[in-house]
Amino acid sequence: MNALTFDSHTTAMPLLQELVDCISYRLIMSTIDTAKTAAQVSVENNLPLSSTYKKIKKLQDVGILFIEKIELDGKGKKVVYYRSRIKSMEFNLSRDQILLQFEKNDVHLSSAQVNVIKQSAAF
Repeated sequence: MNALTFDSHTTAMPLLQELVDCISYRLIMSTIDTAKTAAQVSVENNLPLSSTYKKIKKLQDVGILFIEKIELDGKGKKVVYYRSRIKSMEFNLSRDQILLQFEKNDVHLSSAQVNVIKQSAAF
């Protein structure tokens, strides 16, 4: 498994809190297989566009979502496509540790992007 593991309480807890948020979960699930715009994710999940942008920003800040591509539409406006860096997650709680293990969604990730995941890892 091509995975990242976090067993530090100070690293795992903030990340776990973000992942169990219902909106974050829907954004991540929506962008695992294909990159999507904020508008596509918003419509697909019946979320307000402004809330979608705010949550995308938070997920980018913790290294879970990344910009896969930027295109120009017919009017010359930038269209940004977001994609999840994680494909799956396992969570294990024991008396003395919290363990989060992520399978990287590296179908389209370059080695530079994988390094960003590791560096964000306070992830």
